[in-house]
Amino acid sequence: MTAAQTLAGQRILVTGGAGTIGSAIVDQLAAAGAAEIVVLDNLVRGRRANLAEAASALGGKLRLVEGDINDAALVHELTARKDVVFHLAALRITQCAEQPRLALESLVDGTFTVLEAAAAAGVKKVVASSSASVYGLAETFPTDERHHPYNNDTFYGAAKTFNEGMLRSFHAMYGLDYVALRYFNVYGPRMDVHGLYTEVLIRWMERIARGEAPLIFGDGAQTMDFVHVHDIARANLLAARSPVTDKVYNIATATETSLAELASSLLAAMESADSADSALVPEHGPERAVNGVTRRLADISAAARDLGWKPEITLGDGLRGLVSWWRENREP
Repeated sequence: MTAAQTLAGQRILVTGGAGTIGSAIVDQLAAAGAAEIVVLDNLVRGRRANLAEAASALGGKLRLVEGDINDAALVHELTARKDVVFHLAALRITQCAEQPRLALESLVDGTFTVLEAAAAAGVKKVVASSSASVYGLAETFPTDERHHPYNNDTFYGAAKTFNEGMLRSFHAMYGLDYVALRYFNVYGPRMDVHGLYTEVLIRWMERIARGEAPLIFGDGAQTMDFVHVHDIARANLLAARSPVTDKVYNIATATETSLAELASSLLAAMESADSADSALVPEHGPERAVNGVTRRLADISAAARDLGWKPEITLGDGLRGLVSWWRENREP
């Protein structure tokens, strides 16, 4: 255990802070009274617009630095005199499969640089983003944090597993306090609308808006455990504040939803936004070649016990909010 701490008045570094999750964390850090927030983002996936709300609230207390976590000199410079580091910078799982060397350099070498700088600067805590991908197709459900990582066959999951190992070793070698959070299936406002590796929900909304049925890869029976980005951001802040260190937690809803159910729920959310009925029925295509995990269901009791965290946003409410955000922000 370590000392509990407030985030008010703290100096914060957020890598990948202009992305979906990172910008939600920045918003909540601003509301928590952080004294200074520095965002390091290469803006490949992140967007300056994602930080507009926090910039308005914080003024000169928020600074966006366009750069890369593999720039060791820059990372060390930005980490100096920081109290807490939130490390989110990463590549998508599909991009990792297509560009494994880039994934190695970003997820592994880049994370090493972030941890090296944090240890050298004496930061109070690192809150790191991990993933349910470390489990691969789990053997037990709900899946708790003690489940082994040997069923994973993705480079992304392998990199996240190694990241967790680096965190443990930096804690053992240098006393670097950390908490790692294994996110399950993330969705919500500011999802990447423009990128090549865009989430399936965005593609589905685009199709539905054109009067086309959502396309499910596979039979639709595969399940996920969907968790809203604002709940994830709240988990990050609780992890930073908590007296816990050297721990990893599942962040999910402990609710299993099939892709077929998700498609139906999204159709309902878009119909509700349109105040109209739709006769669209999901269509099916070939299964994805990457990350063919057929089931996800998390045990989140540890996060509830140690961090005081539980999900608050239901899938129905979250999808309606996502549809509303997408309609307001999509290009004409």
